[in-house]
Amino acid sequence: MKLAAIDIGSNAIRLQVSTVLENKKKILFKKLEYVRFPLRLGHDVFSTNSISEKSIAKFKKLMKAYKLLLELYEVDDYLFCATSAMRESENGQELARQVEEELGITIHIIDGHLEADLINKAIASYLHKETYLHIDVGGGSTELNLFVKGKKINSRSFKVGSVRILEHHDSPIAWKDMEKWVNDHIKKEYGKVTAVGTGGNISKIFELAQKKPGQVISLKKVKQIKKMVEAKTIEQRIYELQMNPDRADVIVPASDIYVNVMQWAKAQSILVPDVGLKDGILLHLLERNMQQKKIEFKTGRF
Repeated sequence: MKLAAIDIGSNAIRLQVSTVLENKKKILFKKLEYVRFPLRLGHDVFSTNSISEKSIAKFKKLMKAYKLLLELYEVDDYLFCATSAMRESENGQELARQVEEELGITIHIIDGHLEADLINKAIASYLHKETYLHIDVGGGSTELNLFVKGKKINSRSFKVGSVRILEHHDSPIAWKDMEKWVNDHIKKEYGKVTAVGTGGNISKIFELAQKKPGQVISLKKVKQIKKMVEAKTIEQRIYELQMNPDRADVIVPASDIYVNVMQWAKAQSILVPDVGLKDGILLHLLERNMQQKKIEFKTGRF
């Protein structure tokens, strides 16, 4: 079975096609294709509350290209999910309608809670019966999820994101609201808090820290990496640190979010599973198809 996830974010739009490998012990996803296109919808939306005509034209071309890839790979099931930029834009719903009418693609504009739930699916296997604060930083929003003894007990989405900060559209009120939420919900009786970081920027910080998969990074190390990156020009970040141009300019504001939230929560280390929304979408698609198989088996439709 081949599945595909399309994550329409504020800073970039990602497509991943994976094949599902099954045996008696576990199910694995084998990546067949991964495309990350740097279309920054958040630049338009956080400045003008609307997606520009130029971005709309590029967006439609990209959706057409992604549809062709789905057809070429003969994908069995897929899901297009749009987050902060499209859900906040005045013409996001209209653009989704046009894409469906012109290309036959349904774009699901999801809210912050569903976005967090899908990402939580992807990180679940990395968590134990301890206290974790999951920090997912996107271009337009940050999702915080609190896990205690293996269960998610609270979550909240905030309009604080890397692109929004870069372009000075973040609100001091949103920052204070996020700090208050952390202070109100992280209780002493929960014990030691470990942060869990998802998003392309924390994955890049993890890579720069030269850590092995499964290891954690200390808050001190995150600050050191941030300071090192901040001291370099955009050009140096691209050529010396091998960053994409649309990563080089947002990594510092994204780092500010991770560092601040960790400090508020008194978390001294962060686990970086290197998964995100697309991985959660793939798991959702797998569950949906497995459930459908059970229904077909029960009704004798095999």
